[in-house]
Amino acid sequence: MHKPALSSGTVFAALAVILGAFGAHALKQVLEPDQLVTFETGVRYQFYHSFALIACGLLYASFPFKQVKQATTCFLLGVILFSGSLYALTLLKANGEVGLRGVGILTPIGGVFFILGWILLFWAIIKKK
Repeated sequence: MHKPALSSGTVFAALAVILGAFGAHALKQVLEPDQLVTFETGVRYQFYHSFALIACGLLYASFPFKQVKQATTCFLLGVILFSGSLYALTLLKANGEVGLRGVGILTPIGGVFFILGWILLFWAIIKKK
């Protein structure tokens, strides 16, 4: 068991439920439809990767390789950068910010961390003899 992966996965999942409910109820009245879609994408990917973190925590017992821990780090960074930047973009757009202050570049960087996390997890699984 890899406790940091399990604890961060459950915290991110709980936050995704809270943010999803907030988006469905409170933000629906104040955001444009395209802004709401952006916000919901952040929530959806946060949920997916919350489960990926929980899986990393459970898989570490059978696949105790550094790649599982590295995948955990990648998924954590991915959630923070990808979903976090989508939340920030939504907030900035809702407040009429035009330049978005470079936040948009963080989204694809977070996506790269997601991809790396999945590759590292795959590597750990095929590594076991």
